[in-house]
Amino acid sequence: MQGNLGVRSRASLRVLLPRQLTARARWLQGSGRTVASEEDEAAVPYVDVPRAGRKWERKPYVTPMKVLIRRAKEERQARRENPCRVLEHPPDNGLVVPHLVDVARRVHAAREGLLGGLTRLVEGAVPVKRCRFCSEVHVGRVGHEIRTCEGRNSGARNSLHVWRPGTVRDVVGFPYCYHLFDRVGKPRVVHKEKYDVPRLPAVLELCIQAGVDVQRYPTKRRTRPVYSIEGRIVDFEPDVDDDEAARTLHEPPACRPSLPPAVAIAAIGTSSSSSAAVVNGEGEEAEITVPELASRTLQSWLDMKSGAAKLMKKYSVHTCGYCPEVQVGPKGHKVRMCRATKHQQRDGQHAWQEATVDDLVPPNYVWHVADLAGEESPLANELKRYYGKAPAVVELCVQAGAPVPVAYRSMMRLDVVPPARDEYDLVA
Repeated sequence: MQGNLGVRSRASLRVLLPRQLTARARWLQGSGRTVASEEDEAAVPYVDVPRAGRKWERKPYVTPMKVLIRRAKEERQARRENPCRVLEHPPDNGLVVPHLVDVARRVHAAREGLLGGLTRLVEGAVPVKRCRFCSEVHVGRVGHEIRTCEGRNSGARNSLHVWRPGTVRDVVGFPYCYHLFDRVGKPRVVHKEKYDVPRLPAVLELCIQAGVDVQRYPTKRRTRPVYSIEGRIVDFEPDVDDDEAARTLHEPPACRPSLPPAVAIAAIGTSSSSSAAVVNGEGEEAEITVPELASRTLQSWLDMKSGAAKLMKKYSVHTCGYCPEVQVGPKGHKVRMCRATKHQQRDGQHAWQEATVDDLVPPNYVWHVADLAGEESPLANELKRYYGKAPAVVELCVQAGAPVPVAYRSMMRLDVVPPARDEYDLVA
C-alpha cells in the first residue's frame, strides 16, 4: 500500500513541478504580460519536438487499422449490392470540390510568396549553415557545436558538424511526386513510366488536382461524374475539342503571390531599421522593413500549411511508411525506387499509407538561438537539453524580426534560461 502511494506521489510531483517552476519564473519576470496573452498560451497545449523514428520502424498510421478494415468491408459490400453505380461525391467522381478551389489558389499563392520571401531573407538578412556530411541545418552566423552528426567520418570528429553556407532549399524542402494527368482514369504510374511522367513538388500537385491550372502541367478537367463498374472506373463522357472545351470551361484567374514578385533588398543588416524596396503593381517603389518581410513570409508558411491540411481532408495523399516518398492521388505509384527497410521483401516498391501535413511539407527542425546579441558564441553541446527547437522557416523569420507564433513557443522553450558554460555542472 505504501509503495503504491509512493509511486502516485512521485508521479504527481513529476507533473506539478514543471508547472510550478514555470509559474514561478513568470512571476519573477514581472507583470509585463497581459491577461489576454496568458489566456492565449493557456488555450494552446504544450507541444515538444516530435521524436524522430528509427530507420527500421514504420511511420504510425494516421487512421487506425480497424477503421481502414471497416471502410474496406463497407466499400466491398456496396460494390456487391450495386455493381454499376455513379460516384456522387467529389473528388472520387473526377470532379473538383467547388469550395476548395479558392483554398488551393491561396495555398499556391502562399507557396510562391514563401519562396520569394525566404530567398530575399537568406541572401541579405539571416545566413543559413548546413553540414557538409549530413542534413543538419543551422540558422545563424555561427554554426552550433552540438554533436549530432551521423555523416561520413563522424567518429573521427566526435560527431561535430562541418558547416558550409546553405541555401533556401536547406530551409524548406518540398518532396517531389509524379504528376497525374487524369487522377481518376489513370491514378497510378507504373515502373516503366518513371522517366516519362514529370515530377513536381507535392504541394503544387495537390493544388493542381484541387483546381489550380498550371500551364506547364496540364490536367484533365471533367464536367460529368464517372461510373464505377465492379470496382473499375469507367468514363462515358465524350471527348470534346479543345475549342469547345475552352468555351465550356471558364479560365480561372491567375494566382497572385502574397508577396510582390520583385523585391530588392539593399544594405540589409541585423538591425530592425533595415528596409527593402518593394515594387508594387503600379511600378512605384515602397519601403518595407526586414521584420515586415519576415512577418509576411512566416504568415505565408502558416497559410500554406493550414490550407494544405484542409485540402488533404478531401484529396488523398500517400507516403511511404519507411522513406520520405510522397504521392498525391487516390493510389500510390508502382515505381520500384524504395531503398528503406525491408525493400527487398517488397521488390523495391513503397509501403503506401495515409500521409500527414508534415510528410507533405517537412518542418526541418533546427536549434533555436535565443540570444541573438551573443550569437558569436555557438550553442554548446553540454547545454543542449536547455535549448529549444523550431522549424527552420519559423526560426529564420523569428531571427529576422517576426513575432513568435503561439503554437511554437513551448517548442522553442522561451521560458527556459540556460546556464553559462562554467555553470552547467552546478545545475541539478
